[in-house]
Amino acid sequence: MKKDANTYDAIVIGAGMAGGWAAKEFSEQGLKTLLLERGPNVVHIEDYPTTNKQPWEFKHRGRLTQQEIKENPIISRCYAFREDAKHFFVKDKEHPYGQVKPFDWIRGYQVGGKSIMWARQVQRWSPYDFEGPARDGYAVDWPIGYEDLADWYTYVERFVGVSGNMDGLDTLPDGAFLKPWESNVVEEYFSQQVKKHYGDRHVIYGRCAHLTESKPIFVKQGRGLCMSRRICQRGCPLGGYFNANSTLIPWALKTGNMTLKPNSVVHSIIYDEKKQKATGVRVIDAHTKESREYFANVIFVNAATLNTNLILLNSKSKRFPNGLGNDNGLLGKYIAFHNYRATIKAEFEGFPQYTTEGAKPTSHYVPRFRNVYKQETDFLRGYAAGFGAGPIRETNREGYGDALLNNLLETKETGLWRVNSHMMGETIPKKSNHVFLDDNIKDQWGIPQLNIDVDYDDNDEKMILDFFEQFSEMYLKAGFINIKTNDNKRRPGNDIHEMGGVRMGKDPKTSLLNKWNQMHHCKNVFVTDGACMTSTSTQNPSLTFMAISARAANYAVDQLKKRNI
Repeated sequence: MKKDANTYDAIVIGAGMAGGWAAKEFSEQGLKTLLLERGPNVVHIEDYPTTNKQPWEFKHRGRLTQQEIKENPIISRCYAFREDAKHFFVKDKEHPYGQVKPFDWIRGYQVGGKSIMWARQVQRWSPYDFEGPARDGYAVDWPIGYEDLADWYTYVERFVGVSGNMDGLDTLPDGAFLKPWESNVVEEYFSQQVKKHYGDRHVIYGRCAHLTESKPIFVKQGRGLCMSRRICQRGCPLGGYFNANSTLIPWALKTGNMTLKPNSVVHSIIYDEKKQKATGVRVIDAHTKESREYFANVIFVNAATLNTNLILLNSKSKRFPNGLGNDNGLLGKYIAFHNYRATIKAEFEGFPQYTTEGAKPTSHYVPRFRNVYKQETDFLRGYAAGFGAGPIRETNREGYGDALLNNLLETKETGLWRVNSHMMGETIPKKSNHVFLDDNIKDQWGIPQLNIDVDYDDNDEKMILDFFEQFSEMYLKAGFINIKTNDNKRRPGNDIHEMGGVRMGKDPKTSLLNKWNQMHHCKNVFVTDGACMTSTSTQNPSLTFMAISARAANYAVDQLKKRNI
């Protein structure tokens, strides 16, 4: 094909959450945009094969077979990889990678990416999160702060739909919220007890990307209210929660300015030595393995953190022999993630008259309270936590046939409540936590794959112990009993929040991207997914990815108009 037939104003690599936002912004503003996705197309509603199935319609009642677990030791450890959603996840044998140290790389290769199966928690970062590296002396300074993203957070929230309370916390800024679901009696009780005993700790409603009320923008998107079915990982036929498939991609397609090409495996970015800029993208057809090249003035790399690193490392040229923009040798380094290893559970004897937990698609949330205003522990940074409560019921599973049925129908209330929390700890980006190309590991398209060398450190271990200590104390003060802590030893990657490798910064000697997410040494290439993150904070990063993507895309449009890129 001729170059003109394959030429666009902008190319976006990756049709997930971050890439979807870039494509939406470009196409809305009149740019002819090509959105590349390595996996198959997933059309909203049409391609959610299990979304309306009842439990008894699944052959294995939602569970994995022993054979599936044996064949998929990595992905089967993901909480959402079950019979009802396994088709949205990458199977272990399909896309191998190297592991210097154990790393569970959780992937979703399709249009929409992991936005179909994500946990839908959306918290803003605070100024303390962006200021962390400079204050505490790790990583490099963020080139942006909360004030740079505040309006973009609002912009994204109004399109996505976020339910939450106005909590008035400086550690977790409020946003443009829809009404929240109600707390159950024990969640409200614990919130009150923590407020009573601690001045700096809060148990709040968990902000989530679910529609609790209608707005004109959601009607235009064709979305309905969340019915709290709590089977979101299947895809929602109502559009009750946000994913790229129900919002960003249809929105961009309606403009007539976007071309979506699924089954397009990106090999690398083309760099023109004479023009001193990237001119296009090398793509391999997933089915035919035919090679193609597409061209554009600006390229956004949003393939998800590690795949973005992979593409850039494979983008070699005479100018960049070690990967695109990699003059400082830092591409693929300073990978970080969230520490989810620690959990704590207990029981509560109060409120026996209440027997329902309340159906809602979120739990409560405890924002970070350690080392916020000053360093006060023997570890850097801190952790947030989830909190949930539900009644404990006794179920008799004895017998067979009718006897078993009758026993199951006679579930008895115990009058006790079960409460539980899980930690989400900030890990410190380190040069030793890195990914690199392994020429001995190639995928079915002949592309060198990643070897991953990422692990916990002593700081993480100290943080876990502090979480156990502090939450045990909080549980005791609330009157909870039978408190049990657990370190589940989950591997890095299983948090599904890996970040870094193509970090933002102020200095080209110590970072790959500037404050607008441009590559320092290749100004028409932008990275706005998790790979761009300088540090990880303690919040779910998805909202920040989206805000950064929208901000950078609008800047890129402006620069294109000014002919600066």
